[in-house]
Amino acid sequence: MSAATTPAPCSPEDVRRVACIGAGVIGGGWVAHFLARGYDVTAWDPAPDAEDKLRRLVAAAWPALEQIGLADGASQDRLTVTTTLAEAVADAQFIQESAPEKLELKRSLLAELDAAAPAGVVIASSTSGYPMTDMQTEAADPARLVVGHPFNPPYLIPLVEVVGGERTDAAAVEWSARFYDVAGKSVITMDRELPGFIANRLQEALWREALHMVANGEASVEDIDASITEGPGLRWAFMGPCLTFALAGGEGGMAHMLDHFGPSLKSPWTRLEAPELDRTLRDAMVDGCEEAAKGRDYAQLVAERDQGVIDVLRATGRLGGAR
Repeated sequence: MSAATTPAPCSPEDVRRVACIGAGVIGGGWVAHFLARGYDVTAWDPAPDAEDKLRRLVAAAWPALEQIGLADGASQDRLTVTTTLAEAVADAQFIQESAPEKLELKRSLLAELDAAAPAGVVIASSTSGYPMTDMQTEAADPARLVVGHPFNPPYLIPLVEVVGGERTDAAAVEWSARFYDVAGKSVITMDRELPGFIANRLQEALWREALHMVANGEASVEDIDASITEGPGLRWAFMGPCLTFALAGGEGGMAHMLDHFGPSLKSPWTRLEAPELDRTLRDAMVDGCEEAAKGRDYAQLVAERDQGVIDVLRATGRLGGAR
């Protein structure tokens, strides 16, 4: 990633107009999110019926957005759908691209956006897996191109993963992360590019194992889904797999868990190949869990986990009464 700096036209806190390029499920979800956060939004999509579909998507999302709370001034009326890409980005202060996942299309579209957008305005791609290094090859100013990877629906799921390419300015990545934070997202700023980023690699591993089990007649679709919604998924809603496994080690934490269960990495519990659990990896996991715990001890984490499971079960109507 380039260490040079390209000043943005305004600070993340001063952004008032966002352009969304591509208005399908993800792009439309971004439109709904930005509108709900009080921004003016211009959108463009080449499909002839794009505007009608987009306005229906936003209208369908609005009741959910009202439940979680709209920003002051938020309104569906602040959406403008343009007939050309150039119109959409002419006065944009941030641009979110959400075109179909085709590398050549991403390359040409990002180059077109770079040519049409005001100088210095950051352009973020919603790509699900392409590294920005592979997408920024045709842009005249690749320094302002970043990945801002959301999760569906973007107006409800907080996470966005931010990372630049080899020719992206570090300042553009920092600016994007700040903007998404101001815009109400939960941001992970990645240290390096990785195909599929972080969350997609994790959910893809689960998905591929599920496909293997169905293909081999080892489990039904219903059983696979229930194994998550009635099992670890209840914990993952508020505590990720690393801290969850650390609690499996009792008061000894991740260190005891790895020392006790580490040999199972050699067992055929998944079709993925396990890394070698050497001292470096063991220490990285132990230290990482201690950092993630943020000073909470074992008893506090257990209480948090237990209350979280109760809250999720109650919220989903699955908490039965005492017998």
